[in-house]
Amino acid sequence: MKRKTEGTKPHTLYTRWGRELDRACPLPEYPRPQLQRENWLCLNGPWEYAIRAADEGEPERYDGQIIVPFSPESPLSGVGRQLLPGQTLWYRRAVEMERTGPGQRLLLHFGAVDQRCTVSVNGKEAGSHAGGYWPFCLDITELVSGGGNTLTVAARDESDTGIEAYGKQALRRGGIRYTAQSGIWQTVWMETVPRQYIENIRITPLFGQAAVEFRVETAGEEGSAQGRIEVYEEERLAAAGDLVEGYLRLPLPGFRSWSPDDPFLYTVKATMGQDTVISYFGMREFGHVRDEKGRIRLALNGKPVFHTGLLDQGYWSDGLYTPPSDDAMAWEIAELKKLGFNILRKHIKIEPLRWYYHCDRLGMLVWQDFVSGGGPYRHMVTEWLPFINVRLSDGRYGLFGRSGGEGRAVFERDMERTVQLLYNAVGLAVWVPFNEGWGQFDACRIADAVRSLDPTRLIDHASGWHDQRCGDFMSRHIYYKRYRYKNDPAGRIPALTEFGGYSCPTAGHMASDTLFGYRMYQTPAELTAAFVKLYRDEVLPAVERGLSAAVYTQVSDVEDEINGVFTYDRAVQKLDAGAVQGINAKLRQALSLCCSPK
Repeated sequence: MKRKTEGTKPHTLYTRWGRELDRACPLPEYPRPQLQRENWLCLNGPWEYAIRAADEGEPERYDGQIIVPFSPESPLSGVGRQLLPGQTLWYRRAVEMERTGPGQRLLLHFGAVDQRCTVSVNGKEAGSHAGGYWPFCLDITELVSGGGNTLTVAARDESDTGIEAYGKQALRRGGIRYTAQSGIWQTVWMETVPRQYIENIRITPLFGQAAVEFRVETAGEEGSAQGRIEVYEEERLAAAGDLVEGYLRLPLPGFRSWSPDDPFLYTVKATMGQDTVISYFGMREFGHVRDEKGRIRLALNGKPVFHTGLLDQGYWSDGLYTPPSDDAMAWEIAELKKLGFNILRKHIKIEPLRWYYHCDRLGMLVWQDFVSGGGPYRHMVTEWLPFINVRLSDGRYGLFGRSGGEGRAVFERDMERTVQLLYNAVGLAVWVPFNEGWGQFDACRIADAVRSLDPTRLIDHASGWHDQRCGDFMSRHIYYKRYRYKNDPAGRIPALTEFGGYSCPTAGHMASDTLFGYRMYQTPAELTAAFVKLYRDEVLPAVERGLSAAVYTQVSDVEDEINGVFTYDRAVQKLDAGAVQGINAKLRQALSLCCSPK
């Protein structure tokens, strides 16, 4: 393994989707699959941009064009500049539109803007937002005029130097820290709605009761509009009922369940007054069971299931945080399914909502990390002590980079946002509040808070180390030593939530001259042989003893890291497909042989 000087810029690598990018309107799909309306306008494409000192106002002259929704640091933006603390990234776009008719409102949506922004319409402030991973919506009805209108966004980003969440982003990138990105990085769009409109639908499958629960929240004009839910099984109306004060519990006898092997989704038509939206759900239940020897096992729909998957950073070589296309997201998930994996651990990032939709329709389970913040981190706490089996109490805030009370409050704000945003994701099986002590604090209390927000899923309270002996998992990360299975004295589910990270260089498909990896191999054949041996000697024997999940590092190379199944540009699959499929088949077989439920 060879480390590099931090801060140097990676080489530009384009994916095949990036090379074919429609710069006039990239990512044109409706961005919110579980709350779809017909009357909408995508605002992705060319905007004007400028970067100025934070104490300056809007510039008279802009610097050029940026392709939204790609951050200025990404190749696909057409900019290639890093926004720094103390600077403002300005966006401007002219939009032709008509004034809304009587009884209508015009909403302006942002999928995500990193980290803080203020939005103006025709020179008048429409609103502001903080938090770089969560969507927000502004009612701009009273600010628009018929004909030409001007939208302006002023964004600031302190990256890993401030109190907002930043995940793996770093201003001085290198090793396991990646290029910081900023500004608009998810779809921008407008839609017309009635004066009272559906703002959110919370859908809870009640698997054991053969029913599904709906809670519909409205916004805009107050009133008691009549509401109705219709559930369709393909084209057939399967169930329907009227909402009472926004609530409906709907029986669904003889339902078809959702699983990775049969990812069946029901379509929902929700009406409230004059507003109609389309959504979906799947009937599934996450939990655990005891096998015939009393060992605790992960379960889906009441049956044991082994979670075999990959760590997924969600970085793309040409779009950074933003996938180059909707097809790129779907392709990657489908390819990983073909290899036999059934879970992805989304690593301290929140994806565009269409990513979760593709997981739902293709049948991929998700472990969702919360986005980390805090810092600066102490290498002793996050990297060194864990390898000599030292566990620290996360009530010692200073050791974990959490001295500031404001930063801890921001994390809890974002915790609630994350659960609300992704509650309806069908395949999302596990919440992961903290990873490897990065900004960790009060993990047991946080786990309890998450469970109160969402009692339907399991919780890995502290992935990797600094276990506080709560949550549903004994969660271990193993890289530099042999994995040896251990039972958990607290009776939780044993899970190997990061391991492997085996690396292999691929000429012409690497973003860095100096490479990072946990163990290096020179050819795909050597890499595949080591991968198979790792699973055969260390993972497969542990399944019989009680191991319930194995998360290999990782989906793709990312900048210096070359430990992916795919190269960073997704052009080369480094592991032999047949060998990986064989390992995953053996994992399923091992579970079926030893884990008949009581």
